[in-house]
Amino acid sequence: MKTAPHIAVLDDEVDITLLLANYLQGHGFRVTQVHNGSALMTLMDSDPADLVLLDLGLPGEDGFSIARRMRERWHCGLVIVTGRGDAVDKVVGLEVGADDYVTKPFDLRELVARVKAVLRRLTPPAPLSPALAAPAAPAAASAHKLRFAGWQLDTAARSLLNPQGAEVALTGGEFELLQAFARHPGRVLSRDFLLEQTRGREAAPFDRTIDVQVGRLRKKIEADADDPQLIKSVRGAGYILIPPVVHG
Repeated sequence: MKTAPHIAVLDDEVDITLLLANYLQGHGFRVTQVHNGSALMTLMDSDPADLVLLDLGLPGEDGFSIARRMRERWHCGLVIVTGRGDAVDKVVGLEVGADDYVTKPFDLRELVARVKAVLRRLTPPAPLSPALAAPAAPAAASAHKLRFAGWQLDTAARSLLNPQGAEVALTGGEFELLQAFARHPGRVLSRDFLLEQTRGREAAPFDRTIDVQVGRLRKKIEADADDPQLIKSVRGAGYILIPPVVHG
């Protein structure tokens, strides 16, 4: 018998955790309510949740700090549910490892849909029958390949193939930048985050390194670098890789 997914709801407002718990339980989830970071950590040690709904505005430890601690120790779904709708907060939330970011007030039906979507992404597909299963060696060999919009990024060989199968030369910085995008598709990535991923440092005031690097990368992978369709700018926030990425 399949076990119901376990959802932990962390919010300091009891009325909100009770509302979410009742609604999620009505949709077949097992729910535990907690009201501070320490209680969540204790729960994760004793009865790990498959997904955590995390409020940011908590007394004591900040929600971002809790999210970082979660990502250091557990591999589970993490959805931030908060009244803080500022674009910067959303970017930071995604950068610290949240799978989704929902602002209050929210539609309960939409929240459940988002929870299910995150759980689907976390759940490995059912194994194929022996007759249909792919050989182990080729599967292992393709694990380091990231595919999007016909392009193939090989993180082991550090190579990029275009949709026609021809290799496109990238500098080391361009490769690291594209790899960062491919590992976080559909997420707005700030310049600070991208600079840390590619150069190991934060951006200084008026640092345009990432903007220049993105411009060069666009010239190599976009049909029209002046009208990019793969890597789009998000004003005041950073950049986002639009197409979905398939591993393997």
